[in-house]
Parts: sequence; structure tokens; C-alpha cells
Amino acid sequence: MKRLMLLLVVLLIAVNDSLAQNASAAPGQPYAIEYYYKTKWGHADEFLKLFKKNHYPLLQKEVAMGRMVKVWMDQPRYHTTEDGRWDYRVTIVFKNSTVANEPFERRCSEEAALARSGGLRARRAATL
Repeated sequence: MKRLMLLLVVLLIAVNDSLAQNASAAPGQPYAIEYYYKTKWGHADEFLKLFKKNHYPLLQKEVAMGRMVKVWMDQPRYHTTEDGRWDYRVTIVFKNSTVANEPFERRCSEEAALARSGGLRARRAATL
């Protein structure tokens, strides 16, 4: 009986490890992240206006820099209950999971140093 229990535990651990490895993102594949925003009733238009004015241009700049592949915003098509309600969903697609998880400040400082040395244009041309 103890051997059977031990075998069962080992199988469960092996299955769990294999599922965790399959769930992780492949290094060269695009990596998408979704952000959900819930606004106060009657203030969705104000939120959208401020988002487009302040945050969306920064996201577009990161797309132009090549850090992100695509950014878009959705609104729900149908009404939902209050606990599952969201007003806007912003989806950001990164080149890969490594780029999505690295600190952006470090990347900016590296690019600033390259720009000062004149190597930024050559680096961007090589990646295109």
C-alpha cells in the first residue's frame, strides 16, 4: 500500500511538472498581456479620453521602439454582472516573454548610451 501511494505521489509530481513546462511561453513566441479597467458609472468616456491622451501615446512609442509588437483596446459587447464587469481591456503583445519581463528603465538607459555613441541606428537597422 505504501508503494502504491509513493508511486501515485511521484506520478502526480511528474504530471504537474510537465504541465507547468508546457504552460510557460516559448522563448521566440509573442507574449500577450491583458489589462482590464473598470470605471465608475458614468465616467467611462472621461477615462477613455484621458487614456488616449496620456497613456496610449507611451504605448505607441514602445511599439515604435520595437519593444512591443501591437497594442489595442476593446470594450465588452454585452452587459455582464457587476462582479465580472469591465469597461475596457488593453491587450499588449510583446516580442517574447523575456522582453515583457525585463525592466524598461534598463533598456532605455542602454538605448540612450547607444544613441550617444551613434550605434543605435545600426542596431535598429540590423534588427529590421
